[in-house]
Amino acid sequence: MNHSKLPDTPTTIFTEMSQLALDYNAINLGQGFPDFMMSKELIELVNNAMLDGHNQYTHTDGLRLLREKLAQKAEKLYRANINPSTQITITPGGTYAIYTALTSMLKKNDEVIVFEPAYDSYIPNIIINNAKPVPVQLQYPDYSIPWDEVKNKITAKTKAIIINSPHNPTGMVLSENDIEQLKTIVANTNIIIVSDEVYEHLIFDNIAHQSILRYPELLERSFVCFSFGKTYNCTGWKIGYCISSSALMKEFRKVHQFNCFSCNSFVQYALAEFLDNEDAYLSLGNFIQHKRDYFQNLMQQTKFTPLPSHGSYFQCYSYKDFSDENDKALAIRLTKEVGVTTIPLSSFYQSKKDDKVLRFCFAKKEETLRQAAERLQNL
Repeated sequence: MNHSKLPDTPTTIFTEMSQLALDYNAINLGQGFPDFMMSKELIELVNNAMLDGHNQYTHTDGLRLLREKLAQKAEKLYRANINPSTQITITPGGTYAIYTALTSMLKKNDEVIVFEPAYDSYIPNIIINNAKPVPVQLQYPDYSIPWDEVKNKITAKTKAIIINSPHNPTGMVLSENDIEQLKTIVANTNIIIVSDEVYEHLIFDNIAHQSILRYPELLERSFVCFSFGKTYNCTGWKIGYCISSSALMKEFRKVHQFNCFSCNSFVQYALAEFLDNEDAYLSLGNFIQHKRDYFQNLMQQTKFTPLPSHGSYFQCYSYKDFSDENDKALAIRLTKEVGVTTIPLSSFYQSKKDDKVLRFCFAKKEETLRQAAERLQNL
């Protein structure tokens, strides 16, 4: 008897390709993690917190001081008036925050609009809650949102819309016009927004991040999910947070308290202190943009064609001008024969739509990027 709640969900493409990279000693530009050192100051703060005895449970909602610092940050960056007691919960990563947000509100047969290509956790999160994902495909090649199609997909069963900016996997960034369209669509409805903003500081080209926190009328109906791992180049720490209205956060915390209860205490003490260093996150966009530009310049010597990326760790490249292979086959061949691992974009679609595009992670040391580009020149 099959008791699986996710019978059609295989091992993630990230696990599959990363294992292949190890097997063939390939340069891994697939999974989104930096290969350079994080802040030594932050590491020292964590070490000090442990030595100071902060090794037991902290509050289920998260360390009070850390939530206060995050509320101050939200006010400075987005002019948001956030109550740290009732609107912020610290979580073990941004992906966990998204799962908890969806689980706290979804009921059987609810519908959730998901933009594809989509980060791979969204749809399994919906399905495991007995709800129905309703995919809307972003418009290739700039991956803009077709808002008229979104309007047509709204039904009486639409419970939520998931948005993600800066976008994984494409690097697309939402504009003020996108937010206005979203406002119009959800007005006079009970539709909830789940906003994945884990790359909030990894945004390029002097573009302003259109956080839901900027828009009080949207925040009232939203769960906004963030990641310290992406902000401070420590993805393995798996710590993030969610900001919502007090009413929605009350429901979020009902699920959270019986899932992980609370997060690493010593890391929270360190982060609360490190948040005083505003430059550490305000300078991140330029730092990562330099890597995007460096890699894109190197890739001009290859057969790949860049697609726009205005944020995140990622840039997509088209190969339709030189190969008819399906994208997964090419990704596997590049790993085995060229020694560079990427992620095929079709893996971010339920339908496995194949536009002949691969996703590259450029959040790497320049040496790593240079070696990868040199290998790709030999393709």
